[in-house]
Amino acid sequence: MPTRIRLRRMGKKKQPFYRIVVADSRSARDARAVEEIGTYNPLKRPGEVLLKEERVMDWLNKGAVPSDTVNSLFRRLGVLNKWALARSGQDTSAIVLKTTLAESKKPQARAKKAAAKAAAPAAEGGES
Repeated sequence: MPTRIRLRRMGKKKQPFYRIVVADSRSARDARAVEEIGTYNPLKRPGEVLLKEERVMDWLNKGAVPSDTVNSLFRRLGVLNKWALARSGQDTSAIVLKTTLAESKKPQARAKKAAAKAAAPAAEGGES
Protein backbone atom coordinates (compact mmCIF):
# COMPACT_ATOMS: atom_id res chain seq x y z
CA MET A 1 0.00 0.00 0.00
CA PRO A 2 1.65 3.28 -1.09
CA THR A 3 1.39 5.78 1.74
CA ARG A 4 1.60 9.56 1.83
CA ILE A 5 2.04 12.01 4.65
CA ARG A 6 -0.49 14.76 4.01
CA LEU A 7 -2.90 17.23 5.55
CA ARG A 8 -6.47 16.48 6.57
CA ARG A 9 -8.61 19.59 6.85
CA MET A 10 -10.53 20.12 10.06
CA GLY A 11 -12.13 23.16 11.67
CA LYS A 12 -14.99 25.43 10.71
CA LYS A 13 -15.63 27.35 7.55
CA LYS A 14 -12.95 30.05 7.05
CA GLN A 15 -11.09 28.70 10.12
CA PRO A 16 -8.90 25.87 8.85
CA PHE A 17 -7.04 23.52 11.14
CA TYR A 18 -5.11 20.58 9.75
CA ARG A 19 -4.04 17.20 11.04
CA ILE A 20 -0.90 15.73 9.56
CA VAL A 21 -1.77 12.13 8.77
CA VAL A 22 -0.36 9.07 7.07
CA ALA A 23 -2.90 7.79 4.55
CA ASP A 24 -3.20 5.57 1.53
CA SER A 25 -2.21 7.69 -1.47
CA ARG A 26 -5.33 6.61 -3.37
CA SER A 27 -7.82 7.72 -0.71
CA ALA A 28 -9.66 11.04 -0.55
CA ARG A 29 -8.29 14.04 1.38
CA ASP A 30 -10.52 13.59 4.41
CA ALA A 31 -10.87 9.82 4.24
CA ARG A 32 -9.79 7.46 7.00
CA ALA A 33 -6.07 7.71 7.77
CA VAL A 34 -3.64 5.05 8.89
CA GLU A 35 -2.22 7.24 11.67
CA GLU A 36 -2.27 10.85 12.87
CA ILE A 37 1.27 12.14 13.41
CA GLY A 38 0.77 15.85 14.06
CA THR A 39 -1.23 19.04 13.70
CA TYR A 40 -0.84 22.33 11.84
CA ASN A 41 -2.62 25.55 12.75
CA PRO A 42 -2.07 28.20 10.03
CA LEU A 43 -4.23 30.79 11.79
CA LYS A 44 -1.67 31.42 14.52
CA ARG A 45 1.10 33.80 13.50
CA PRO A 46 3.58 32.31 12.96
CA GLY A 47 1.91 29.00 12.10
CA GLU A 48 2.04 26.35 14.82
CA VAL A 49 3.06 22.77 14.04
CA LEU A 50 3.06 19.93 16.58
CA LEU A 51 4.65 16.64 15.51
CA LYS A 52 5.23 13.20 16.96
CA GLU A 53 8.88 13.15 15.89
CA GLU A 54 9.49 9.44 16.38
CA ARG A 55 6.43 8.48 14.35
CA VAL A 56 7.32 10.93 11.55
CA MET A 57 10.85 9.49 11.29
CA ASP A 58 9.47 5.95 11.41
CA TRP A 59 7.04 6.60 8.54
CA LEU A 60 9.71 8.38 6.47
CA ASN A 61 12.00 5.36 6.97
CA LYS A 62 9.17 3.05 5.88
CA GLY A 63 8.91 4.95 2.60
CA ALA A 64 5.94 7.25 3.15
CA VAL A 65 6.17 10.21 0.78
CA PRO A 66 5.19 13.68 2.08
CA SER A 67 2.83 15.78 -0.04
CA ASP A 68 4.20 19.05 -1.42
CA THR A 69 2.69 21.10 1.41
CA VAL A 70 3.85 18.74 4.14
CA ASN A 71 7.27 18.56 2.51
CA SER A 72 7.46 22.37 2.73
CA LEU A 73 6.43 22.30 6.40
CA PHE A 74 8.97 19.57 7.19
CA ARG A 75 11.74 21.48 5.41
CA ARG A 76 10.98 24.68 7.35
CA LEU A 77 10.89 22.80 10.67
CA GLY A 78 14.11 20.89 10.05
CA VAL A 79 12.54 17.43 9.89
CA LEU A 80 14.05 16.58 6.51
CA ASN A 81 17.55 17.63 7.63
CA LYS A 82 17.25 15.45 10.72
CA TRP A 83 15.97 12.54 8.64
CA ALA A 84 18.84 12.90 6.14
CA LEU A 85 21.39 12.89 8.97
CA ALA A 86 19.76 9.84 10.55
CA ARG A 87 19.86 7.99 7.22
CA SER A 88 23.58 8.73 6.86
CA GLY A 89 24.22 7.26 10.31
CA GLN A 90 25.02 10.48 12.15
CA ASP A 91 23.84 11.29 15.67
CA THR A 92 20.66 13.38 15.64
CA SER A 93 19.96 13.51 19.38
CA ALA A 94 21.19 17.12 19.65
CA ILE A 95 18.89 18.39 16.87
CA VAL A 96 15.73 20.02 18.19
CA LEU A 97 12.93 20.66 15.73
CA LYS A 98 11.13 24.00 15.58
CA THR A 99 7.50 24.11 16.71
CA THR A 100 6.47 27.31 14.92
CA LEU A 101 7.06 28.47 11.40
CA ALA A 102 9.04 31.63 10.79
CA GLU A 103 6.91 34.52 9.64
CA SER A 104 6.56 34.80 5.89
CA LYS A 105 8.44 37.48 4.00
CA LYS A 106 5.34 39.51 3.19
CA PRO A 107 4.49 40.47 6.80
CA GLN A 108 8.16 41.31 7.39
CA ALA A 109 8.20 43.55 4.33
CA ARG A 110 5.05 45.28 5.54
CA ALA A 111 6.62 45.80 8.97
CA LYS A 112 9.74 47.31 7.37
CA LYS A 113 7.61 49.69 5.27
CA ALA A 114 5.63 50.73 8.35
CA ALA A 115 8.85 51.37 10.29
CA ALA A 116 10.24 53.42 7.39
CA LYS A 117 7.04 55.51 7.24
CA ALA A 118 7.19 56.11 10.98
CA ALA A 119 10.85 57.18 10.75
CA ALA A 120 10.32 59.45 7.71
CA PRO A 121 8.08 62.09 9.42
CA ALA A 122 10.43 62.19 12.40
CA ALA A 123 13.40 62.84 10.10
CA GLU A 124 11.50 65.56 8.19
CA GLY A 125 10.38 67.24 11.40
CA GLY A 126 13.94 67.36 12.75
CA GLU A 127 15.26 69.27 9.71
CA SER A 128 12.87 72.24 10.04
